[in-house]
Amino acid sequence: MKNNSKCIVPLSGGLDSTVIYHYAISRGLDVHAIGYDYGQRHRVKELACAQKTIYRTKQDNLKILDLSFFKDIVTTSALTNNAIDVAKAKDVIGDPQTVNYVPNRNMMMLSICTAYAESIEATKVFHGAALVDSQAGFWDGSIEFLSAINAINQLNRRTRIEIIAPLILKSKADIITMGIELKVDFSNTWTCYEGEDKACGECTACSSRIQGFLQAGYIDPVQYSKEIPWKSHDCVGI
Repeated sequence: MKNNSKCIVPLSGGLDSTVIYHYAISRGLDVHAIGYDYGQRHRVKELACAQKTIYRTKQDNLKILDLSFFKDIVTTSALTNNAIDVAKAKDVIGDPQTVNYVPNRNMMMLSICTAYAESIEATKVFHGAALVDSQAGFWDGSIEFLSAINAINQLNRRTRIEIIAPLILKSKADIITMGIELKVDFSNTWTCYEGEDKACGECTACSSRIQGFLQAGYIDPVQYSKEIPWKSHDCVGI
């Protein structure tokens, strides 16, 4: 019998997925988290944050799946091919789909999540897509993609699992505000595509995160390798 309290949350360790994870827990759901190592250059930082979130929330519900083969077949993305430079925000204005895009990543990850959900009789999978994803050219973070993949799942003759994206119409500032209300420790989240000791502050992911914190009026607790003018924007600590 399907369990309406069970859900799957892909937990990358990034800002959005961590907020989604806390959101699911706050709703009293029985959360089963999945992290992915798909050969992304920032995987060490991301997955370490995911594990810290699990520890902080006193859960024992994270499976980290080895999909490192993916980087061997997806060679057009800067995230899986270290020979390609990560796109900086200042260089991609007007680009409909930057080199930071990973082909069919969300399709693959959500398909795995729905398979896991079906096997444990869960009814929901959370998807961490946010408004900025479709604005940045990631078609698999769009409302159209969400509708299409849910339509495919409706073909299942026995178990129809719903993919839910509660952040898909929210700005980064909205998500940060939501995370603060949920008591998310943003110092245990990682966004930068470079995966160095400090966030670069210049890649497209860093740019949207910084803008979100500036608009929300808070100082990002993550360290950056460049100076961010938090005080001149009247930002306060969390």
